[in-house]
Amino acid sequence: MTIFKAGLLLSAVVMTATALAAPAEAAHDRAGVRRSLERAVESGAPGMVAEIRDHRGRWFGSAGVADLKTGEERRSGERFRIGSTTKTFTALLVLQLVAEGRLSLDDSVDTWLPGLVRGDGYDGRQITIRQLLNHTSGIFNYGNDAELMKKAVGAAWYEHRFDTYTPAELVKIGLSNPPYFAPGAGFGYSNTNYYLAAMIIERITGRSYGDELERRILRPLGMSHTYLPGRDTKIRGEHPVHHSTLFSMDADPEIHDATEMNQSFAWAAGGMVSTTGDLQRFFGKLLAGKLLPAAQQREMFTTVATQGGPPWIPHTRYGLGVFSQELPGGVTLWGNGGAAYGSWTFAMGTRDGSRLLTTQINGDWSGLAPFDDLFAAEFS
Repeated sequence: MTIFKAGLLLSAVVMTATALAAPAEAAHDRAGVRRSLERAVESGAPGMVAEIRDHRGRWFGSAGVADLKTGEERRSGERFRIGSTTKTFTALLVLQLVAEGRLSLDDSVDTWLPGLVRGDGYDGRQITIRQLLNHTSGIFNYGNDAELMKKAVGAAWYEHRFDTYTPAELVKIGLSNPPYFAPGAGFGYSNTNYYLAAMIIERITGRSYGDELERRILRPLGMSHTYLPGRDTKIRGEHPVHHSTLFSMDADPEIHDATEMNQSFAWAAGGMVSTTGDLQRFFGKLLAGKLLPAAQQREMFTTVATQGGPPWIPHTRYGLGVFSQELPGGVTLWGNGGAAYGSWTFAMGTRDGSRLLTTQINGDWSGLAPFDDLFAAEFS
């Protein structure tokens, strides 16, 4: 177990700021984005990468290190855990099935998973698939269960990081807690929603969620560096160390190597591994309307307010597996983001996908500020 003290972090980081750009981009070296990456590391992040694509081509930049122990630099093509960015893939699978006429967004959960969501304030007959995908179902997030959280923080996480959970087990944990609100009465971000959505995908197709993901999205789009690990605890190929405080509330928390873990606890809600390049490919086509018919595209990007429930990202509205975020200057970005132990990821761009930024920090304590700064540097 590799441990660092947060107070010693800056002295452990070998500062770097590198960028790769196509020749036509030479006059547009994105100095503001470079400075933003450097500020993230100066503020304590181990390393940060960003890939940008627009009409001028591809630009990649990095700052900081992939490994605090060795000082190895961040590189293009690294794989990392993308957390809740996975939800966009899950929502896309559901919407593809809608486009094929195999289900409706207005179907109840009970139609496809009869009797599963019942009792203790829940009634799956009153919750629609649309409400699962836009987090208005009111279903409690299993990840916030008090007993489960005891295994997820500090030293206990190391004892339990290779534990395996089934979707049914985690859904049961979520439903053992009271709902946030009545269906449709608010916004409450919940991984349990996306577990139920993936279970419906499996019920309808007769295939596993991972198989459908591979068959319908990853292979057709040539996303060869993206995958759902399942119970595989390692990250395949080149990847940064995922540095984590393990949610410690200490003023000067220890920083651990959290790269290896069993992500069955995140699955269709946050379990995928990808790269900035593959996320560029996926979100570029999604935002450009190339992955869904027009009717389902409109459904995906029809949003609800995110205020009034459990805290979530400020200045956002949530669609079906995607969200919009309004920047201080008035620009609105679209995409998704996610956090995992030791990793924060965002893929955000213009509504038509013509300008897209994908980025990752290989640490989990910096919060949203470095990303807000990066978005402002590129889009304001």
